[in-house]
Amino acid sequence: MFLLYVIYPIVESMWLSFYDWDGLGAKAWIGLENYRELFDDDAFYTSLKNNILWLVLYMLAVPAGLFIALFLNQTVRGIRIYKSLFFFPFVISQVVVGLIFSWFYAPNFGLFYHLIEWLTGTGVAVLADDRYVTYGIIAAGLWPQIAYCMILYLTGLNNVSPDQIEAARLDGAKGWRMLWFVIVPQLRPATFIAVVVTVIGALRSFDLVSIMTDGGPYGSSRVLSFYMYEQALSEYGYRMGYGAAIAVVLFAIMMVFISGFIWKMVRDEQGG
Repeated sequence: MFLLYVIYPIVESMWLSFYDWDGLGAKAWIGLENYRELFDDDAFYTSLKNNILWLVLYMLAVPAGLFIALFLNQTVRGIRIYKSLFFFPFVISQVVVGLIFSWFYAPNFGLFYHLIEWLTGTGVAVLADDRYVTYGIIAAGLWPQIAYCMILYLTGLNNVSPDQIEAARLDGAKGWRMLWFVIVPQLRPATFIAVVVTVIGALRSFDLVSIMTDGGPYGSSRVLSFYMYEQALSEYGYRMGYGAAIAVVLFAIMMVFISGFIWKMVRDEQGG
């Protein structure tokens, strides 16, 4: 199943990137021409820059999810209600998240617009301003992503050894020292999954961009996955080979980050 639905499509996409193909007619071999065109394409560099921004800011979901999980791991009255509230963003569709934040940012009636207007005297149309649009979409994406990381860490906290915590308390560890030296090392499996999922989520970000801005204004909020869709499947082209070349670049970036984190984790385990 893995070979059929994962490995084969990856290899086929790489092979397709060397062709000029509209998806219906005969394929024409053009070698590296798609890649040459790609690296002279301003829209590609805009998408790449936005993806790097997504990746950097999306990683905030990991520590945020950890601290919320630590808060929700307390045994206090009503904690199940708080857990439900924090869990809620994860169970709703990304499309719904995009619509909610589109209304939140909307000029004239959006809550965020009125808040900025009240603070500064002038409202900001976030999704219509190329300086802020990518940050606005990333903020929308962080809302459910933090909830997902929180769930992973809540699961991990259930497996933390109470014996190690008790021993650390006897040695005088508490607060940040307890967290950093005792709890966080035991959460490495949860951290690994959280980082990998967050990296993949940042690099394949498509649905929020499509729902909130459709790549605008003037293509300034495009990311690689959305640009790939535009080139391969939208009314702009049906350029399957060019879209596959974008997909290959995106896959390579993803593998660099994930492989680097796996290597660091294995090295830390061997060092321990």
